[in-house]
Amino acid sequence: MFRPFVSLVAVFLLAALILPREASAQTDTMTYDEVLAASRGALIGDHESRKEAIDSLVARGNTDIIPTLVLFMRVGGEYILISEALSELAGQTIVTWRDALLYQEANPDIRPHPSYWEMKKWFWRGLDERFLLFFNDPLENPDELRIRFEEITWGGVKVDGIPSLDNPDLIPAAEASYMVDSDLVFGVEINGDVRAYPLRIMGWHEMFNDVIGGVPVALAYCTLCGAGILFETDVEGREAPFVFGSSGFLYRSNKLMFDRETLSLWNQFTGEPVGGPLAHS
Repeated sequence: MFRPFVSLVAVFLLAALILPREASAQTDTMTYDEVLAASRGALIGDHESRKEAIDSLVARGNTDIIPTLVLFMRVGGEYILISEALSELAGQTIVTWRDALLYQEANPDIRPHPSYWEMKKWFWRGLDERFLLFFNDPLENPDELRIRFEEITWGGVKVDGIPSLDNPDLIPAAEASYMVDSDLVFGVEINGDVRAYPLRIMGWHEMFNDVIGGVPVALAYCTLCGAGILFETDVEGREAPFVFGSSGFLYRSNKLMFDRETLSLWNQFTGEPVGGPLAHS
């Protein structure tokens, strides 16, 4: 008779332990500029000044700063301080960046503080000014992106830092003396035109744009998720085929490619545009 009651109490207590901290109007007295300044302070300066900045962000008691801390966990050092701050705000232990990403993915209701866009833009600009070509302001236009802006992460390279292989010169298989029998290839056959693109070459380029059997195609290879997918790039209603490159961004560990005509971002796994002019086409 008592088991259901005990279980209910246990569930209630567990929920009380893991629920994220609620936003509090009483503790959150920082202005937009103060939050932005504290966020930047959490990235620069000595250990004590950064700790003071992180503590001030946590003291607001508002989970909207979690996406900013997740960004810092990837790029900002002070790993332990940020891990502790995230754990306190999330109401659960977050030790690694992977933990942070999974928490963020599982909690889409947590909306980033308005300064998050400015912080991310500031960080990206320092890496490659061209990153900003892919975005207008998604916080002012939340419907512009088909994926969450806070889940777009830097992949460690600049725009085209992984160069696409475009219309490569080909040789007969018998002349490929640099290959051995155990080498893997991406094999493609279209209209009787048979090609083999070595994995060792695609591991460097991660993308090719070519015409096979008279059909314009692009192969997008994501080394992180192990997916190599061939797409037909001649789309009805467009004058020319799409030509793709690597944006330098990831979404849930999967590469985001971009087309060179419109600079829209595309999800490599689904072959759909998720940001930019073609996002809702």
